[in-house]
Amino acid sequence: MLPVYGLAILLFLATIVVFIVWFHRTRLNAGVWAPDLQSRGAGWAIGGWFVPFVWFWIPRGIAADIWRSSRPEPYAADRSGELTVVNVWWALWVASNLAARLSGRLEEWAETVDEALTATWWSLAGTGLDIAAAVFAILFVRRVTSMQNAKANGMIPAA
Repeated sequence: MLPVYGLAILLFLATIVVFIVWFHRTRLNAGVWAPDLQSRGAGWAIGGWFVPFVWFWIPRGIAADIWRSSRPEPYAADRSGELTVVNVWWALWVASNLAARLSGRLEEWAETVDEALTATWWSLAGTGLDIAAAVFAILFVRRVTSMQNAKANGMIPAA
């Protein structure tokens, strides 16, 4: 069982590294197409994930900036529901983190079987939220990559 768990941790860490490298690269691209739409420097596309507490909002803002800069008309007003993928992904990611922290605390404080069971249910809820967040993260990655590829290949003129 332990080797499988270790492999899962390695895959999880590799996914984090690949995602953050992708996120930084798309932020650099966004800075080329619409530099004045970027609310933070490109370094925050990496650092924002590692600064305690601000990791709950800085990467989301950068993700929205990347999305806006990558779309065909970066300076157009947001259409209704346009940032739904970003917002749902982010809400699920924050909720999964909060559920994981809560389940960890509940597990530490558990003194009865019922309290341990409550911690387990919170852990399961966090895992479900993680899975849902991953689905929306994949949708975000695919859409931004597609928009940026279209711009880079000249299918959509840069601003």
